[in-house]
Amino acid sequence: MPSGEAQYEALAIQWYPGHMAKAQRMIGENMRAVDAVCEILDARIPRASRNPDIDTLAAGKPRLVVLNRADLADPAVTARWRAWLRVRGLTSLETDARSGKGVRRFPEALRAVLREKIAALSEKGQGSRPLRVMVLGIPNVGKSTFINALAGRKAAAAGDKPGVTRGKQWISIGQGIELLDTPGILWPKFESRAVGEALALTNAIRAETFDREALAANFMLRLRSLNPAALEARYKFTPSPEKNGYELLEDAARRRGFLISGGEPDTERMARVLLNEYHEGRLGRISLEAPEEDGFGQVDL
Repeated sequence: MPSGEAQYEALAIQWYPGHMAKAQRMIGENMRAVDAVCEILDARIPRASRNPDIDTLAAGKPRLVVLNRADLADPAVTARWRAWLRVRGLTSLETDARSGKGVRRFPEALRAVLREKIAALSEKGQGSRPLRVMVLGIPNVGKSTFINALAGRKAAAAGDKPGVTRGKQWISIGQGIELLDTPGILWPKFESRAVGEALALTNAIRAETFDREALAANFMLRLRSLNPAALEARYKFTPSPEKNGYELLEDAARRRGFLISGGEPDTERMARVLLNEYHEGRLGRISLEAPEEDGFGQVDL
């Protein structure tokens, strides 16, 4: 690969297990039982973490969008995403489900979204009926953690890996609201390399399904463009504009002292550390998508 050019490595990803097709059928079958849909997105990648199949599955249902993991995203970019959603008629919440920040605004926001439905129920003498909401999202977007924060107890299975929730669960969170927790679902085909990488970087796809070094090399290029100061602060080197992604990964490995026999940089170890530290927020609050951008790469899968 020539140096100095932002050329991206090809990623071969196999990621659509059979249980997701089954989960999608279950979601469709239960859509008639709910009043609204709560769509959980990752605030760092609102476009890539939005399952396009939900538009069909939830057609005609009022929708509330939750931008979760906002604590890991650039707050200025998240504000632009909320404005982008608002222009399109969608109500959104900014949350950090792990700490509970922003979660308590959900009941009020839901009632605003369902104002007409609530009025209709009252006219029918059914004002005391619980509001039923289906919670949807891709794997490992924090959906179950969000529900547990609302319920004030461990009502939904949660974990830092994709595919923890496998079946539907009805959960009462009080205040006359019942949530239907559903398995995280992905869609059968990426529209671009950018989407696949964004999902891999935020851990929506299992680590073993992609080439970690290629992903990390591409991420180095993105960080050099988005936030070179994050690389300088964390790994103590200035990312040269003349180097490709693998060379930047080698520079970081040398600075960290990750060396193998012969003094060669251990890029496999560095790739693992880089991705883990991004997952944990140690690189700072970095969003990978902005509403005015079309993904974060130029090369299709």
